Amino acid sequence: MNIQTLRYYERRGLLAEPARSLGGHRMYPAEAVTTLRVIKAAQRLGFTLEEVADLLDAGRHRHGAAADSGLQSRARAKLEEIEARISDLNTIRTALHGALDAGCDDLVACAASSCCPLPFAELADPDGERR
Repeated sequence: MNIQTLRYYERRGLLAEPARSLGGHRMYPAEAVTTLRVIKAAQRLGFTLEEVADLLDAGRHRHGAAADSGLQSRARAKLEEIEARISDLNTIRTALHGALDAGCDDLVACAASSCCPLPFAELADPDGERR
């Protein structure tokens, strides 16, 4: 991990500022390695750095914390978010396959065609008539 990332994590409060040597060099404790592994693992699971900070904070203050503030509830919420994104991506994939199968090559021409499979939103004027 590069130095800029470590310092950024310190500024964001994800990583505690370490003690310094007499020469001013940062001396990270062994726990910092575990924290860095947790940060990277959480990011790979789709958590933002802000969400990672919340997870780390909840872990540090788990005694007396609400049951819904830990990993279980946040993982459930993140999974719901990921499932919704997958659903959206499947819809997009289906539309793009339809456009390829239909031979769509010009968005403007496709928008004017009734047989175009792309999901162009229909506009309605204030009177409710389709435009």
